[in-house]
Amino acid sequence: MRLIMTETRQPFLKMHGAGNDFVVLDLRLLPLRVDAALARALADRQKGVGCDQVISLEPSERGDVFMRIHNPDGSEAQACGNGTRCVASLLFAESGRAEAVIETRAGLLPSRWTEEGLIEVDMGPAYLDWRDIPLARAMDSLSLDLSFQPDRGARLADPCAVGMGNPHAVFFVDDMDAVDIPNVGPVLEHHELFPERANIGFVQVLGRDQLRLRVWERGAGLTLACGSGACAALVASFRRGLCGRRAHLQLDGGDLTIEWREGDGHVLMSGGAATAFSGLLDDSLMGLAARSAA
Repeated sequence: MRLIMTETRQPFLKMHGAGNDFVVLDLRLLPLRVDAALARALADRQKGVGCDQVISLEPSERGDVFMRIHNPDGSEAQACGNGTRCVASLLFAESGRAEAVIETRAGLLPSRWTEEGLIEVDMGPAYLDWRDIPLARAMDSLSLDLSFQPDRGARLADPCAVGMGNPHAVFFVDDMDAVDIPNVGPVLEHHELFPERANIGFVQVLGRDQLRLRVWERGAGLTLACGSGACAALVASFRRGLCGRRAHLQLDGGDLTIEWREGDGHVLMSGGAATAFSGLLDDSLMGLAARSAA
């Protein structure tokens, strides 16, 4: 269903997928552009609405909608799996169909309802070549020449790199609770090996089909869930021989099921989506937006 403009205030939805939360703005019929300043204001958990990412729905000539994603620091993300499921649920309700195609900066992401009542998103292929991730120099993405010794806790080393439309580095740890992610995450995000920064994932293998995951997201910090990070974690774990092509991932905000399809190398993500509340943005926030002709 579309969000309807009321008076001069911009409506929004607050949604989440596995605890990864979003402010969603439907701009398909409005001459409004979300810029870095507005994204930072909306994402602020003390002075704005508060979220991990701001999602703008815009017209698309290639899909049902174009999904633009802003991080809390104002930067744009190429892909967001949990956000894609949220947008897909809106499109399903709007059209009455059980399928949708969502355009992002990472490409077209087909989505569908599953028989289990979950939303499955085809996140596209996993990129494994160092140029496509990208890395700063030629290197085997299965085992990066990177190590880091934090002030406290175990040494982190030998991550696997995966591109999911955005760059990911995945570290394997024996004890997730022993990793001080708020301390090590920012350092690794900005490591010189990642020219576009990177999402930093930490995986603890619980079984052949069970992984625990926490992710420090570039531009957002430690979140309750990261959909593209879950895809990267499954791919990295399979490449290391630690799990099969399909596994359940336990994240702080909920569970996701990820499958790395053998035939075409696409990664499928399944999970839920929920709306927490709706509202109208105050003019003091909207005054930060740059209005232009649609």
